[in-house]
This record gives sequence, structure tokens and C-alpha cells, in this order.
Amino acid sequence: MGKNHVHAIAKQPARGELKTAARAKLPSAANAHAEHPYAGLDQALRGAVARMTGGVSPFALVETWTDWALHLARAPGRQLELAEHARDNTLKLAEFAAKSLPETARKAPFSPKVYDHRFADPGWQGLPFSLWQQAFLASQDWWDHATDDMRGLRKQDSDRTRFLVRQLLDTVSPSNFPWLNPEILAETARTSGRNLTEGMVHATDDWLHTLSQAHTPPPEGYKIGKDIACTPGQVVYRNDIFELLQYTPQTSKVQAEPVLIVPAWIMKYYILDLSPHNSLINYLAGQGFTVFAISWCNPTADQRELSLEDYRKRGVMAALDAITAIVPGRKIHANGYCLGGTMLAIAAATMARDGDDRLASVTLMAAQVDFSEAGELLLFLDESQVAFLEDMMWTQGYLDRPQMARAFASIRAEDLIYTRAVQRYFLGKDDLPTDIGVWNTDTTRMPARMHSEYLRGLFLENRLSAGRFAVEGRVIALKDIAAPMFVVGTETDHIAPWKSVYKTRLFTDADLTFVLTKSGHNGGILSEPGHPNRHYRIGHRAQGALYVDPDSWFAQTEPTDGSWWPAWTEWLIANSSGKVAPPSIGTPEQGYPPLDAAPGRYIHQT
Repeated sequence: MGKNHVHAIAKQPARGELKTAARAKLPSAANAHAEHPYAGLDQALRGAVARMTGGVSPFALVETWTDWALHLARAPGRQLELAEHARDNTLKLAEFAAKSLPETARKAPFSPKVYDHRFADPGWQGLPFSLWQQAFLASQDWWDHATDDMRGLRKQDSDRTRFLVRQLLDTVSPSNFPWLNPEILAETARTSGRNLTEGMVHATDDWLHTLSQAHTPPPEGYKIGKDIACTPGQVVYRNDIFELLQYTPQTSKVQAEPVLIVPAWIMKYYILDLSPHNSLINYLAGQGFTVFAISWCNPTADQRELSLEDYRKRGVMAALDAITAIVPGRKIHANGYCLGGTMLAIAAATMARDGDDRLASVTLMAAQVDFSEAGELLLFLDESQVAFLEDMMWTQGYLDRPQMARAFASIRAEDLIYTRAVQRYFLGKDDLPTDIGVWNTDTTRMPARMHSEYLRGLFLENRLSAGRFAVEGRVIALKDIAAPMFVVGTETDHIAPWKSVYKTRLFTDADLTFVLTKSGHNGGILSEPGHPNRHYRIGHRAQGALYVDPDSWFAQTEPTDGSWWPAWTEWLIANSSGKVAPPSIGTPEQGYPPLDAAPGRYIHQT
């Protein structure tokens, strides 16, 4: 490590200074305990309960059920409607059963939801399995109507009640029971029960892994740094929060303006550098760009006081400073993914406020700047739930990725939990190794303070789009961003719904291109050229143009077959100043020497 580089790290505030500065921004635990001397006891108890419930607040659940039940109790008209709906569903089932004789054509009255693959096997079309399937779907249909909006009922409680009922119904789906599932029965007969034996082995392995929380090493052919996350490059800067990776140029000439990738700290960065064929980073380098990427650390309990401001200032801004030193005199194309995009938007608005014009463009991929319509993740967030999570993080110092993963999986429990469980435990099928599967199990944590600030300041209070988000004591505004913007939403995203991502158009005035691509939060972004069955919609909003709502935009924008990546690179080239010779890897004389080969050290933290 070079002398100047050591000096650059040394210039960062000491850990004690960071903690003091961080605590000054929020009411301290000490002040709370001084006012209520036994608050620590309460907090410890709530934290222990939170760990047992996986972070789900029982108080929020009771409030949800009570709100729904009381409003239904005072609505005799809705009760009559639901009684009639139960009668109609029963008659439909009876008619279906009567017509389900051999050689009789029949149409099922109830259908699974589009993302529900539990009943895809042809065996569910025959008796008696079709009756069990239809009875379950009829119950699901009735509960969907029972949890519709009611006058006076909070929309969040209505949606949360529907979600909770769906979770309960999923536990009794006939597809979960070997003696009711035709696919399991057929496989058991075919293998003479070997599938159940192998499933028991899988269940035991998963149970032991859950208890030990041991890190699962990647399978052969998916080694990190060799098979995936293997785009050549060097670590050119490192502090306690992130490593900055600079990738080796793959062309004799490169675009003058480099690209910085800002991933979310909820995930490891190599979702954007998987196998060489579907690596966005490798694709950019191959298209003639100088590419830099942030690799966030996997924080421990000792880093519990890291704040959002730390991630902005000592993360994004430190990366921009390093790139400015390595590629002097050039503006930077900044790209933020998911929470990294939200942080990039905050950084870009702050830079605009402060007259820092180093950004050539801003790309936001599946990233939200407004959280009023943040989809089903809002089901997990209210004051009671956030306080419960804070108490859990207070006891352990961070929010662990398995705790977040359960929340994400429960949103699509039909597919992500129960279908997988049937495949592993009753059909005896092991998970096929994939690059994205390896990444998905490579879990990360989030420091307690930063996650609390994120949940409260952005999700609960929606300060960024409301003009109440302050950086260094002064409010920032997204409309101040003057750099051209490229915003990507994905059609079936349940983490950052595309209409929520689209609202970036509502809160910015810059020249903006919006792309809506097929698939979900990860699959829509990993849409490399040649990927089958992909399309995207693309539209341009000139600076100062009138607002167009998302439904109107969708109706008037025709889909284009293929990957959106070439359209983005063409846009980047159009906002660049031409090709030059590649810059050096790092710049030792400025304090940024090459330290390690990519993908660096932080990617291996468990």
C-alpha cells in the first residue's frame, strides 16, 4: 500500500469521531434512558421477541386484524355480500364436481394467480385432485373479496390483512401435502419412495444450515473471482466502507467519460458482474467504457453506527474523488442500482446544490426516489414495525440478510417458499446451481443506524421527494439535478414497482429517458443481448416537458424486442465526448495505487 494511499485513509474521521457525529443526528439511547430509566429493559425484551418472530411486530399484526374485523363488524351490507359470494363459490364448486365425470368437458371456475406455479403439473386436472385444487382456490377467492377496501379502513391494514390471510392459506394448500399432490404421488410410485428419502436429506441439511447460519461455499464451476465476478481489474481504493474496483480496458480506445457503478449495500455488487456472458460490467468494458464499481463491505456489529451520510460521503463521494484523480478533467457517468440508485440520487442532488458538476449523466436502475407507492414492502412498515426492527438491530448491531430475505420471499411465498419446498423435500430435487443462485445465497448485513435512518427518513416519512431530506444541515431537491438521466423500471418488480420508479419523472426536470423492461427486480436488469423472450419500452422526456402519467405512457409506448443494454450504451455514447486512449489503472502518485486484483477482499466477507 502506497504512502499517499495510507495518508488518504488516515484522513478519514476516527471511529470515535464518527460515532459522536452520528449520535448527534438522532436522539441518543442515553437521553431516552435518562427520561425513562427502565427503557433499556423494555428495549432488550422487545429485541429478544423480535429475534424470535424474525422481526415481525406482533403489535402491528394485532392492530391490523382488529382494524379489519371492527370495520367488517359494522358493515352488514358487506357481510351480506360476502355470504352471497360464499354461496356463489359453493355452487360453482358443486357444478364443477358434477361435471367432472369421465369424458365430460369442463372448465375450471377458479384459476391460480399468474405467479402461482403450484398447480402446473397436469395431474391436477384429474380427479380427485382437481376438486381439492378448486376448493383451495375458491377459498382464496373469497378471502380476496373479504379483504377488499372498506370505507374507513386504512388501506395499509386492508392490504396487510389480505397478505396475512394469503400467508395462512398457503400453509394449507393441497400442493403442500404428499397424499394430496398428484406430482408427489406419481414421483413416489416411480422411484419407490426414493424421492422422499432424498427430500429428508435436503430437509435435514437445510435445518442444520439454518441453525448454524454457516456460509455455504459456491459449488464447483461457480467460484467467486474465477467463474463469476471475474471481469479483470484492480482495487484502486479501500476504506472501512467500500473498495473501488477499476476494470481493465478491453478496447484500444475508450469513451472519455468513465462509468461508476453504485450497487445497493443490501446485496453484493457482483449481481452486476455474474458470468461473463451476463455481466453488465463486462459488457460495458467490452463496449469501450472505463468502468469503476463500488464493492461495499459486509458490516459487523462494530460498524453499527455507520449512517446514510457515511455511505454518501465516505462511499459515493469518495469514489467520485478517486475517479476524478485517476481520470482527471473528465465528467463521470454514474449508475445506481436499487438502494444504490436512491443513494446516487441523494448524492447527485447534493452535488447540484453545491455546484459540483462532475456528473456527465445519472442512471437509476430499479431505484426509487419516492416511497409513497413502494409496493408490498410497505406492508412490513409502520411505526410499530420499524420500532420493533430498531430494537432487534439494537441487540445485534445490524439487520441480517436472512431476516430481510424472509420478508422478500414471503411476498411471493407461493413460488419462492412452497414450490421450492415441494421440489426439495417431497420430490427430492436439489437446487440446480446457477450464478444468480450463488449470489442470492451470499448474504449481507446492514448496519443498525443506517438502516433505521433509511426506513424512517425515506420509507416512512418519504422526505426525499417531499423536499424535507437534509444533507449537511440543508435540504436538497431532486429537481436541481441537471445531468441527463436514464431511468430503468422492470415490469414485475415487487421490490421497486415500476410505477414507483417512474415517479422519478415527476420530481425531476432534467432531460430524462425512461425504460421499462420485461421481468423482475434482478431479471429485468440482467437482460443481456441474446437473452430469449425479452423486450423493453423506451421513451424520452425533454427538459421542461409536461408530465405524462405511467398508464398513458405505457399505452402509447410500443415494446421493442431484445435487450435494453444496447439502447443504454448508445445513450451513454451520445452523452460522452468521444474516444481516447485508456487511462492508467489507478494513480499511485495521487494516492490511489492498485491494491489487489478484482474482485477484491470485501466480496469474500461473510
